[in-house]
Amino acid sequence: MKLHFAHANSFPASIYHKLHQRLATHGFEVGYLDTIGHDPAYPVSDCWPQLVDETLAYMDAHYREPVLAVGHSLGGAILFMAAIREPQRFRRLIVLDSPLLGPRSAFVIWLAKRLGLIQRITPGGTGTLRRRDNWASVASVYDYFARKPAFARWDEDCLHDYAEHGTLDNGAGGRRLKFRPQVEHDIYATLPHNSWFLRGQLQVPLSFVLAADGSAIRPHDLAFMQRHFAADIHRQPGSHLFPLEQPLHTADLIARLAAR
Repeated sequence: MKLHFAHANSFPASIYHKLHQRLATHGFEVGYLDTIGHDPAYPVSDCWPQLVDETLAYMDAHYREPVLAVGHSLGGAILFMAAIREPQRFRRLIVLDSPLLGPRSAFVIWLAKRLGLIQRITPGGTGTLRRRDNWASVASVYDYFARKPAFARWDEDCLHDYAEHGTLDNGAGGRRLKFRPQVEHDIYATLPHNSWFLRGQLQVPLSFVLAADGSAIRPHDLAFMQRHFAADIHRQPGSHLFPLEQPLHTADLIARLAAR
């Protein structure tokens, strides 16, 4: 079965290599857009409509039949909006801890954007633009991130893949981040506040997997998804980045949900 995978903000799809390999053992043929938001034809804008356009254009070019769609964080929200717009492209939607927000949370996001405070309540504040962006080698990238507390729970293979596939040649013999910090910053600044306007419009079966440790998704958001999008809710051990902390368990869960 064809499976389209969409990545989280700042993490190119190619770094989920271990997850994708495990999915292949379950019989899935995985395709993906490696870095959402980097094509000038599809700029980042409020609530991400052009990013949805970009994903649908990729799907139109690569799949002839409806696909199983799996998205992590940013990717899940984009696939959710794409499935509402063009449901005929989707067999099923599996969303991994994505910001599908009920009215209470959505209002907070809308107000924060109106007041210019959005970067205070998302991970994409000014620190994103000051992030280190150059290293001497792939090995030095790995060593740098391996010392960061935010990466302490990552699967070691995924961290190696981030060092290699999450960076590019910087033109001077070293490496730079493939997912550009400015794009990451802009995506956080335009976080959708409109999912609750879409209530009742999803025609595709939806499974939502909640990170058991530290998810930003609240019980009232889950209740909203269940009531208005018929979502079945599951919990996965780990933080918001559980697909990169537990790629094998995550892939096995995806396979079980796809068989429902």
